[in-house]
Amino acid sequence: MGTFGFSYVGAVFLLCLLAPNLLWTRCRPRGYDPSGEPRALLALERTGQVWVTCAALLSRNLNLRPWTPWSWWLVGAAALMVLYELWWLRYFRGRRTMADFTSSLLGIPVAGASLPVAAFFLLGVYGRAVLLLLGAAVLGIGHIGIHLFHRREIGKEANL
Repeated sequence: MGTFGFSYVGAVFLLCLLAPNLLWTRCRPRGYDPSGEPRALLALERTGQVWVTCAALLSRNLNLRPWTPWSWWLVGAAALMVLYELWWLRYFRGRRTMADFTSSLLGIPVAGASLPVAAFFLLGVYGRAVLLLLGAAVLGIGHIGIHLFHRREIGKEANL
């Protein structure tokens, strides 16, 4: 279930998530219009963001412990977070279009949304933090859903 207490590992993961998103507020993709985003997905995304933030910071089980085979879940979570940072690097060095914003990475669809959700999910598995797992699922439905919505809108425009 997870032991209540501060998680420095969760804080590091959140910082990795927050830093590029702060830069994004100044470098939004051309043509980005959030006004048409489905309200239900937006509500799930916002709920998931708060839930994941709280669960990641307040589950002491996420912190480092002696190596066991279970530690591979943390390695996987960290690898996904590194891929997420690389995806952002590619986005910021690119043309910053909606196609860039909803792009895949190494075959992972809408990687800017999928990678952090998967990273937090694996972090929850590592820490046996059920609340983080549930929060990541809620976040995933909303966040990935919104990115897929934008991806579909790009496809509609291309067919006009």
